[in-house]
Amino acid sequence: MILAAAVLTATAAAAQNLDAGKSPAKIFAEGCATCHRSPRGLAKGRFSLTLSWFLRDHYATSSDSAKALAAYLESVDEPPPRGSGKPGAKAPRSAPRPPKPVHGQ
Repeated sequence: MILAAAVLTATAAAAQNLDAGKSPAKIFAEGCATCHRSPRGLAKGRFSLTLSWFLRDHYATSSDSAKALAAYLESVDEPPPRGSGKPGAKAPRSAPRPPKPVHGQ
């Protein structure tokens, strides 16, 4: 009887992780894209730990896939590179010029 319970527990534990071996982008595409068109903005500056806890409690099949998905959401949530924002903005300067030499001293 104990052996049967151990086998059932091991089988159930193995069956729970449906995300094993999938990339975070694939996990998002298969599970999240139904409601969220894009992963951008979903992390919204949240702490990685609380985001992964939330994903584990509500969406992910394991803590490892929740952590990977949280890291993926944070990676696509980074701000655009500086200078590529507003149209018509000044282009960033290159290296500053050295001072002009002083004459007459």
